[in-house]
Amino acid sequence: MLHVLILAAGLGTRLKPLTDSCPKPLVPVVDASILEHQVRFVKTLGDVTLHVNAHHLAEKLEKEAKQLGFFKVWQEQELLGTGGPIHRMAKEMDIDELLILNGDCFCSLDLKAFLNAARASQSSVALLCRDFSKVNTLLIENSKLQGIANKFLFGNPTSRATFSGISWYSKKALQNIRESERDVRDFWKRLIENGDSPAAFLAKENSLWIDMGTPIGLFNAVKARLSQLNKTNWIDSKASLGNNVLVGDNVVIHQDTFVGDSAHLENAVILPGAKLEPKQVYKNQIVGENFTWGLE
Repeated sequence: MLHVLILAAGLGTRLKPLTDSCPKPLVPVVDASILEHQVRFVKTLGDVTLHVNAHHLAEKLEKEAKQLGFFKVWQEQELLGTGGPIHRMAKEMDIDELLILNGDCFCSLDLKAFLNAARASQSSVALLCRDFSKVNTLLIENSKLQGIANKFLFGNPTSRATFSGISWYSKKALQNIRESERDVRDFWKRLIENGDSPAAFLAKENSLWIDMGTPIGLFNAVKARLSQLNKTNWIDSKASLGNNVLVGDNVVIHQDTFVGDSAHLENAVILPGAKLEPKQVYKNQIVGENFTWGLE
């Protein structure tokens, strides 16, 4: 059985003040939380054993994870980076292979193709990458990681890419990672030094990949999800709308919200707890309880 770890222990600082009371993995993206979307995505592989790590507001995350059928929630008293949770799992469980996903990416990358390529690569670690010029920090040669910009460099890399947040670890890698390698890039560097460079596979150019960890990223994920649902807007049945509310495209109104009479909404996400004034225009905004993010 393939084990899958969704990394969800971060503080969600880029989405404050929303994440002061809601762990980032539970932030809603149209019809489901970020975490539930990640579960739906990974289950394209079939039956998997689900794990998630938790730190910030861990009790809330654990409650949701149990409802979604997670095998285990790994609570962290202190943040352990990426390498720390891998080492901890390998120490406490007998795992043949581990697939890892960042907890804040909304994507439609081909997990099956990546998993097959990783298993056939003869590398103990494999990374799924994207060509994203703003963040192309991985340095690659012949589908092998050779360096990370401003971190380390080996050989003569011929291409650059961005790490998607999706990676695969063989049993050999799980047995090899050190407790001190909380920054997993230190482990990758040691693998390269020992002649076992992580494989680096580039996803298809038109594949969907969105970092949901910022307000604009969250809004882009909302638009992508609306497109998947073939909808131009989405209104929760438990939202309270006044009279003559005008709802335009790319509008999501969540439960436990109030929209005043004759309000006009376009390109807007209304999060739980928000209260919108009557006769006001809400455009290119994410509105929460006592805060507003502009999207321009």
